[in-house]
Formats: sequence, C-alpha cells, structure tokens
Amino acid sequence: MKRYLLLLLAVCTQPFNVLAQSSALSENPYKELPLGAIKPQGWLREMLVRQKTGSTGKLDQLYPIVMGERNGWLGGDGDQWERGPYWLDGLLPLAYILDDKELIAKTKPWVEWAIKSQRADGYFGPAKDYPYEYGMQRDNSQDWWPKMVMLKVLKQYYSATGDQRVIRLMTNYFKYQLKELPAKPLDNWTFWARYRGGDNLMMVYWLHGITKENFLLELGDLIYKQTFDYTNAFLNSRLLATPASIHCVNLAQGIKTPIIYYQHHREQKYLDATKKGFQDLMHYNGMAHGLYGGDEALHGNNPTQGSELCSAVEMMFSLESMLEITGNIGFADHLEKIAFNALPAQASDDFLTHQYFQQANQVMATRQTRNFEVNHHGTDVCYGVLTGYPCCTSNMHQGWPKFTQNLFYATADKGIAALVYSPSEVTLKVANDIPVRIVEETNYPFNEDIKFRINFLKKKSATFPFHLRIPEWCKNATIRINGEVYKEEKGNQIVKIVREWKSGDVIELVLPMHIYKNTWLERSVSIERGPLVYGLKIGEDKHYVKNTLDPQEYGEGYYEVKPTTPWNYGLLNVQNDRLAENYIVEKADKPFPAYPWNQEGAPLKIKTKAKRIPSWQLYNEMAGPLPFSTIFQLETDKQTEEITLIPYGCTELRISQFPVIR
Repeated sequence: MKRYLLLLLAVCTQPFNVLAQSSALSENPYKELPLGAIKPQGWLREMLVRQKTGSTGKLDQLYPIVMGERNGWLGGDGDQWERGPYWLDGLLPLAYILDDKELIAKTKPWVEWAIKSQRADGYFGPAKDYPYEYGMQRDNSQDWWPKMVMLKVLKQYYSATGDQRVIRLMTNYFKYQLKELPAKPLDNWTFWARYRGGDNLMMVYWLHGITKENFLLELGDLIYKQTFDYTNAFLNSRLLATPASIHCVNLAQGIKTPIIYYQHHREQKYLDATKKGFQDLMHYNGMAHGLYGGDEALHGNNPTQGSELCSAVEMMFSLESMLEITGNIGFADHLEKIAFNALPAQASDDFLTHQYFQQANQVMATRQTRNFEVNHHGTDVCYGVLTGYPCCTSNMHQGWPKFTQNLFYATADKGIAALVYSPSEVTLKVANDIPVRIVEETNYPFNEDIKFRINFLKKKSATFPFHLRIPEWCKNATIRINGEVYKEEKGNQIVKIVREWKSGDVIELVLPMHIYKNTWLERSVSIERGPLVYGLKIGEDKHYVKNTLDPQEYGEGYYEVKPTTPWNYGLLNVQNDRLAENYIVEKADKPFPAYPWNQEGAPLKIKTKAKRIPSWQLYNEMAGPLPFSTIFQLETDKQTEEITLIPYGCTELRISQFPVIR
C-alpha cells in the first residue's frame, strides 16, 4: 500500500486556484461541459449501450413495484423516497449522452412531474406519507435527502436542455430551504440528509454560479453547518480508523463536502481535511481496487470484507466533483482506479445483474452469510437484480455516464482539459467562442497511447491551451504534436500546451506502463500496471439459481459463481527492480474487443510464477485468513506453477491481494 499512499498524500498538496474568500464563489480551474457535449466511443460506448439494453434502460420493467407508475415522483402512492431519483440520476445522463430518444422519453414524465409539483411556498416533490406496504418506502416523503438527488437530476436536465424552469424551481426551493431549515434541520426526518448535505450544497453553489443571488451563499453556510462536520472529523478524530464508525456510502458522498465548501471559504483546513481523510481511509480500510471495506459500516482492510456498489459510484462522483474544483491529479488517478477496476467487476456483462458487495479477494460468489456488518440473507455477493438491498439496484446507473461527462473540461484560461482518459469525442468552444471538435482515439486503460485529433468547425485555427494529465504512476510520458516530439514529462503533473492549433493537428500522448506492486493487509501485495490492478484468473462456473426462499424480496433468481481451478496461490518474493522479468505482459493475439471487461475479452494478461499454499483454504465460502507474507517456514507445494493474471475489471472471481512466499 506504500505506493498508493504516496499517491493519496499528493492530494491537496499541489497548487490550487486559491483565491481570497469573498462574498462570491471563486472561479474553479475547470468547468463541466453541457451534458451531451462529450460522446463515448469504442469500448466506452459499448458499455453505455449495454446499460441502455440492460437494467438502466429497463428498470421500470425489472423493478416495477418501485419504478412503475405508482412511484411518488410520478404522483403515485407508491415509493416516495430515494429510489426513483436514484434511477433518474443515471438514466437521464445516459439518455442525453447517447442522444437516445427512447430513453429521453422515459425521463420526461419524471422531470415534468418534479417541476410541476412545486408549491407556492417553494417546496417540491412528494409530500404525503402512506401506510407501510412491502417492498416500498412510502414514508418520510418530506425528507430533505431524496430532494438532493432529484436536484442533481434537474441540474443535468438543465445542462442538456437549458430549460429555465429548472432555475426557477431551484431558486424557489432554496428560498424555501432557507426559511424552513432553522426549524426543520437536515436530520429532521432521517439522519441521511445530515451526512449527505454536501450534495445539497453543490446544487446551491451551482445555482449561484448562474444567478449570483447572495441568499444562496447564506443558505450554503446554513447547510454546511447542519451537515456532519467531515472537516473536523477528518482532522481531529479517529473516525476513519474506527470500525463501524460511519456508513460506507455516507462517507463516499460526504468526503467531498470540505472541498465543495472550499469554493466559498478558501481556507487551507478544508484541503488538509480532505488530504487526511483519504490518507486515513486507505491506510485503515483501503483495498487494491481503490475502494475500502464498507459492508455497510466502515469495516477495515481485509480483502474479504465487502465494498458496496453505491460506494463505487458515489465515490466516483465525489472525485469528479473535487477534480473540477481543484484540478488535483490525485483525484483523477483515484477516479480511474475505481472506474477501471471495481466498477466493471461488480455488474454483469449485460448490465442486468449486479453484486451488492464485492470482495477484493473473491473466490465464491454464492448465497452465504459472510462476515459483513450487514447481511441480506446471504445474497450480497450473488449477481442479481434485487440481491442485497435495492438502493444499489437503483443507484448503480450513474457510474459510467458521469465518468463520460468528466472526460473533458473547459478551462478557466479558455482552453480544454483532458484529465481522465477513454475513447470519446467532445465539441466545445475555446478562445473567443470558437467551436472545435476533438476526437480521442485510444484503447486506454489497456493501451499506453492516446491520440487527440483537432478539427475546427468554422475557422481554420485558434490559439488556446490544451491541458493533459500525466498520471502519478507514469515515470516518463512523451507528448508528440503532428508526429514530432514536443515534450517528455515526469508523472504527477498537468502539462499545459499553448499554441496556435489548426484543423488536422494531432496530439499523441504516450504513457508507458510498467509493473509495480502495492502492499496491503498482512503484507499482501497487489500487482498493478498503469491504472489497472491484476487478479488471478480463476476458472468460473456461473449458474442461475431459482430463488424459492424469498423471491419477493431478492428476486426470482440470481447467479452464483464458483471456482473450477485452484485459487490459493502465493507469489514468489521478487524485488522491485526485477518485476519486469518476472511478470511477463502478453497482449491478446486478436483485434481489440468491443467489450473488454470479461475473461474472454481481456486484452492483456500477465504470466508469473507462484506456489500453492495448502493451509490457505475456504472459510465460510470465502478465502480464509491471509497468510502473513514471507512467513518463516510457511508450508507450500514444492512445485512452482505458472499462473495467469488478468485485469481486475475482467473478473468475477479473483485473488487481487496475494500473500508472498519467502
């Protein structure tokens, strides 16, 4: 884990666009583009299309009891709380990014009802509670928390359409909040809003960026004071060193709160708090896939502890939000770590089923009560529509669309920034409102090379800055312009290229990837290359199980995955300067696949030597306790075997944190 901690220590220590606190929000270095300006290409588009044909596009059919016409956010007497807005928070950006008329039509009734529900006093959304009915949340309709999710949905809808009704709704609702919050604070109905107030604060500051109304800054201060004090908790307590101290998704959402507030109060303590928060989180709870033990409360760094799917997508959104505000490279590196490892592994290839919890060392995905802080009758690691708990069924959809939306930014110096990488294209205005289209050609994160092709839509040229991130893991990057070497740069920085660009110009960014390792619990190690973590390739027997026990709660069926090959391997002890000769990278001898995130499509594999550890066996259908690395006289098989590692995101079963044999 040492190398990973060095990355996180860099968070908040790099130069920020620090301006003195004033009565207005200071300009951030990067600005989100209108929804739909960035279009996915290659494997990323395939991922979003699979969401459309999978559960994102069909959740009203797969989960009709909640997402059907009885939903309170459609004016019905059904579910009144978070699940409908959660679905829209992924469905709506997916619809507009793909410019898909069918999906856009699905979002319309929800958006229209939300806007038209606003009362004269400014309140909007469901307002009536109903008696309990199995499978739905019909109470706490006036809770502040679900409104925060729908505000995010409406903000994205405005970004795509420019519908001024959103501005009026938010203005009136925020006036209502300013009036009502003193008597009915964020935790008046449930405790969730108190921990997730940073999402509310984000929308208040976003609206202020448009209307400049001062009452919004007053409201922002009030919301921050009523929100759980993450700044103090990170700086002055052992919150993240204490098991079960905080809910895992509250933490994923709340970790951005100090930096959201920093936009109006440019004080060093908010940066320091975020830095220490990430440092403690990864030290005490971190795992190779970029997330942390949280099943559901914070639960340490044993690689068989669970990590909730909601944590993955919410932590990605937090990192994206903080990246825009700060331009900090550590946030972009961490975002890619989660997106390219944890996220694809936790949903099925067709995006119809998912796991509620994933394990960094996962050798059986079966129905079994495990050592999780919360168990849902043993269904938590099975792949199902409703396995675990339905919050993830509803909330998993925002991950890839919002990742796509954050591939490019407009910059404060009237240029463009590419801070995370995937195949895509973007249209935006640079310099003095000159429109330009930039196509990003790459198979990153599997390949090292990224090309940006520049084409102006009206003029033939313009002078503007192009910002490129060099990840921390990259030792020495090469930038070429039109085939000529422009610069060679070390990692962990943003390179800004200012020049007169012409249509047809090509920027080539080469990020050489090398094998490295991180150290974790019991001195186990993860094998990594670029932004990808690699896991043991285990034979997988995936089979459908008809649910005869509790189909109403966990669905009519789900998939279990069991191993067909050994998994209890320890890696041979190899010094860092000899990793390249002991871990051999092999590229697949076939064209790059449309969908690379499974065993069959994995574009890369790594061959290395290992030995089986007979004493390391199954416990409770999990990998048993990790043998301490380099144990003296650890019993192993005499025979050394060649094993294959593939990208973590291509696995359903894996060992990603290995014991090391002396």
